[in-house]
Amino acid sequence: MARQQIDVRVHTTASPAAVYALLCDGAGWPTWSPIGSFELERPGPDEPEGVGAIRIFRTGRTTSRERVVERVPDRRFSYELLSGLPIRDYRADVDLTPDDGGTLIRWHSSFSAKVPGSGWIYRWALGRFIARTADGLATHAATLPARLPDQPDPA
Repeated sequence: MARQQIDVRVHTTASPAAVYALLCDGAGWPTWSPIGSFELERPGPDEPEGVGAIRIFRTGRTTSRERVVERVPDRRFSYELLSGLPIRDYRADVDLTPDDGGTLIRWHSSFSAKVPGSGWIYRWALGRFIARTADGLATHAATLPARLPDQPDPA
């Protein structure tokens, strides 16, 4: 089966640090994304939503379980889908690049369909969902107050 790819790019006036802080706070995702609710099933060994943490997101009738697999402060946040959709080997990398006084957010995902021939429909639906999520992230991050370098993130 062909591996499906999704690649969404949006720009925000917010700093990479502000965007990264929002990504690392699962409880805040329902504020800026189409996600309905969040639950932390299992904290990571080093920090609650660090690598190894399992996060549950509910949207309508869909409940997805995701494991945080990589965090590079202010640069990358990555997760894998454990359950919730009829796809396999789903991984998303959200890369943050300083750009034009703000941040370029690149949300790219790949997966394989469990049912042959259905990959395109999941790519289409997930692509729309991820685009809405990335747009919400960029818009919300831009509303946060700027911080001085020695201050903690406001998010």
